[in-house]
Amino acid sequence: MVKERSPSVELEVGPRTVRLSNPDRVYFPASGATKLDLAQYYLAVGDGIVNALRERPCMLHRYPTGVEGEKVHQKRLPHGAPPWMETVQLYFPRYGRTADELCVTELAHVIWAVQMSTVEFHPWNSRRADTERPDEWRIDLDPMPDCPFDRVRRVAHVVHEVLDELGAVGWPKTSGGAGLHVYVRVAPEHGFTDVRRAALAFAREVERRAPDDVTTTWWRRERDPSLVFVDYNQNARDHTIASAYSVRGTPDATVSTPLRWEELDDVDPRDCTIRTVPGRFAELGDLHAGIDDAVFDLAPLLEWAARDEHEGASEPPEPDGDS
Repeated sequence: MVKERSPSVELEVGPRTVRLSNPDRVYFPASGATKLDLAQYYLAVGDGIVNALRERPCMLHRYPTGVEGEKVHQKRLPHGAPPWMETVQLYFPRYGRTADELCVTELAHVIWAVQMSTVEFHPWNSRRADTERPDEWRIDLDPMPDCPFDRVRRVAHVVHEVLDELGAVGWPKTSGGAGLHVYVRVAPEHGFTDVRRAALAFAREVERRAPDDVTTTWWRRERDPSLVFVDYNQNARDHTIASAYSVRGTPDATVSTPLRWEELDDVDPRDCTIRTVPGRFAELGDLHAGIDDAVFDLAPLLEWAARDEHEGASEPPEPDGDS
């Protein structure tokens, strides 16, 4: 329910009321979508975005004047937050300091972040209960500049094949850009280093099976620009990617959209926007709703990692953890 109070509106979000200033400001020039449109999109997919962000430290990508203006990467919860906003404190060794990051537990937290000009939500792959032990393994299929989307699709099918053989359930989604993501829920028993080792071992197996489509080469300048990079580094500490149902800072307001595996060959990520995804969500519900019920044990992948290391496979340097 929207209560008008020029030049702002008040949005009733569960038991909370969130005031949205400048609701008519155009954030997405290609579609004409406004700040209010953005908030109403997140209200329409509320269960999905909260499920994707729940209890996770979350970096905010803010666009105070719209997506054609300055982009602000915000670790700390913005000033002026109401007392019902929730955070989790993280330590960043590189800088020797801490930050209290947003920790979503209800939809009003998301809408207040939109009031603060947040378009994209980039959560950690760990949760507040133990931020140093991830419970989400992320497979990022990142196409290089000359890579067609059909190649990304082919690689996603190989990913699905390998996951099936491992007995792991993968939850695919568009990235909101040119790639695809697949998430796997894991038990929070390992640190970031081991989760990244497991992710690298998996990526190398996908590369073995699809050498004409995939690269795991560390240095970007050395990658074939027509291939898909399986980006295992997204599992390093403080490396984040847009969550399921997160809008992206594109002129068309594309959305990182959960998929069914059988949709891969037909989906065009450009069609998944704040205009289209609410109807899809109303029809299908949250396609990632069952992710917490499908927990995978990383032990087989850590065995693959040990095998690769024993056979002399080079270990790429680990990112510094303060991206």
